[in-house]
Amino acid sequence: MTSDDSDNVATVSTSVSSTKERILEVAAELVANSPDGDVSTRAVCEAAGVGAPALYRHFGDKEGLLSAVVDHGYEKYLTTKRSRRPGTDPIQDLRDGWDTHVEFALRNPNLYRLMNSPAMRTPPAAALESHRILTADLRRAAEQGKLRLAPELAAQMIMSANVGVSLMLVSRPTTFTDETLSRRIRDAVHAVVFTPEATGPETVSAGDEEAKAEDVLPATATHLAALVRQTPRPDFTPGESALLGEWLDRLSNTTPE
Repeated sequence: MTSDDSDNVATVSTSVSSTKERILEVAAELVANSPDGDVSTRAVCEAAGVGAPALYRHFGDKEGLLSAVVDHGYEKYLTTKRSRRPGTDPIQDLRDGWDTHVEFALRNPNLYRLMNSPAMRTPPAAALESHRILTADLRRAAEQGKLRLAPELAAQMIMSANVGVSLMLVSRPTTFTDETLSRRIRDAVHAVVFTPEATGPETVSAGDEEAKAEDVLPATATHLAALVRQTPRPDFTPGESALLGEWLDRLSNTTPE
C-alpha cells in the first residue's frame, strides 16, 4: 500500500467517524429538547444532513441509535465514577453513589427516562457498567463485615430503589416535591442492606434484640463468603469452593421468619 493509499484510507475512516459522531450528537440534542423524550429517525437524518441508510449502517435501527445516545450521554457520569478512588468507608461511597445517580437523572430527565424505558429491549452498556460499579462497592462492604446480604442481591435492591425514586422525581415532579425524599428512601434501603453498626449508632429497644439476632447469621455468612472469594483456600477443590460459596450465598439471602 502506498502512502497515498494510506492517506485515502485514513480520510475515509475519519469521514465515517465524523458522520457517526454527527448523527449521535444531533440525536442526543433532539432527545434532550423533545417534549416527551422521543425522536424519529427521520428527524435525526434531516437534522444531521444524512440519509437513512447512513444512520442504519452505523446504528442498525432506532433502538441501536437510542442506546448509543444513552451511552454517549451517560459517559461523563461514568467517567467520574471510574476515576473515583475507593474511600476507606464503602458505605459513604455508596451513599455518594446514590446521590450522584439522582442528580444525574434530574439534570438529564429525557435521557434518564430513555435509559430506563421498557422499550429498550437490550440494556444500554452504561446501565450495565453502573450496576457493576455498585456491586463492586458492595463487595468491599461485605469484606469489611458491613453487609447483611450477598452483594449481588443487595445491588439489585439498591439499584431498583435508586432508579425508582429517580424516575418518580423526573416523571412526576409536581407530585414528588419533598426535597428529602431521595435521602429518606436511600437511608431506609441502606438500613435493610447494611448491618446496624455500619449505618451509625442507633437506639435499640428490647423488642429489637430478637430482630438483631436474626440478622447475625446472614451478615456473618455474607462476610465469610466475601473473604473466601477474596482469598481462595488452597485446601479446597474448585468444586468444594463452589459448593461452599453456594451454601454461604443461601445463608446470606435468608429471610427471617
